Amino acid sequence: MKTSKLSQVYASVLIDALYQMRNYPITLVSNVIAPFSILVLILLVSHGQLLSISIEGALITSMISSGISLQIDLSHMKNDFKLQDMLVSSPTSALAYAFGMAIAALTNSIPALSVLLALSILFIRASLVGVVVIFAVFSLMFAFSVALGFMLSTFSTDIQQNRAFVSILTVILATIAPIYYPITYIPLPIRYVAYLSPATYAAEIAQNAIGVLSLSSSNLLADWVVVVASCCVLFLIAIRLSHWRDP
Repeated sequence: MKTSKLSQVYASVLIDALYQMRNYPITLVSNVIAPFSILVLILLVSHGQLLSISIEGALITSMISSGISLQIDLSHMKNDFKLQDMLVSSPTSALAYAFGMAIAALTNSIPALSVLLALSILFIRASLVGVVVIFAVFSLMFAFSVALGFMLSTFSTDIQQNRAFVSILTVILATIAPIYYPITYIPLPIRYVAYLSPATYAAEIAQNAIGVLSLSSSNLLADWVVVVASCCVLFLIAIRLSHWRDP
């Protein structure tokens, strides 16, 4: 059974990542452009003062974008190739399929993540505990975006609808949230809007981990509670509402 699940994951990576990377190299460029374009803009505007935060923000954007954009691939497989119909009648579970496609999304992001990780090693000074904290919070945000992308893909009937979802969710999760700069840069009345995005809390945790934002223990705990709760709640909603098998 374990070997079968590993084969299902490998098949997802093969179909959704390796095939695209080999036959359509332009997809690699598109995966790199989004986080790096904002990174360069922030660096130019801040004259390099927000370098460490911007690199971290680009990593968060890459993780969120990978998970949310997954709904386009899932919708394509479901509506154009009718792959989901075949999987429903097979031993493959929705969880195994979603996990395999999530690994495929990470594989697609390897070029961008590799460069960003190299920049992180060069320009971000974090303790071992800080590195573990950053990895944990980034993983939670990726899981959050994958669950969101998978759920929306099961409702979608057209890939163009998914592209609209991706644009809207990217603005809400990765643009409104102050992930490329400290939240203190946002005027107080508008700052509350940023807290509507779970990415804001994740960014605060990561910025605190590298020492560019000082949070009290209570605020840090509250940020963790919001990030973990958002991820868990969305997973429960996705499990309950996703249309994996038509009635």
